[in-house]
Amino acid sequence: MIIDFDKIPEVKQMNFKGGTGALDTRNYVDGKVKIMYSTLRPGAKSGLHTHMQNCEVAFIISGEATFHFDDQIEVCRAGQAHYCPQGHSHYMENRTDHDIVYLAIVPEHHQNDLPTDR
Repeated sequence: MIIDFDKIPEVKQMNFKGGTGALDTRNYVDGKVKIMYSTLRPGAKSGLHTHMQNCEVAFIISGEATFHFDDQIEVCRAGQAHYCPQGHSHYMENRTDHDIVYLAIVPEHHQNDLPTDR
């Protein structure tokens, strides 16, 4: 299956998850996963949030993102990925004067999807 982000309307979100500034995003969502092709503008940041029912992988395509992950600060550059496991908290900020372009994948973890012992 091909997901063509050029065919998905771009949405400008201000103050994403309680953060500040502009996030432009094109999202594919099917109930099992959310795949976001997004641009975080200079000076913008997402709000702090905890992944209780899912996890997130954010692959940086261009730019440099500063992630606040639990009690750590990590800088993620183009070609690198940030991973926030289920049960952990994070937010991303753009401390640069260039856009951050990234692909984020957020799979949903449902109780009925977990394997059962036989």
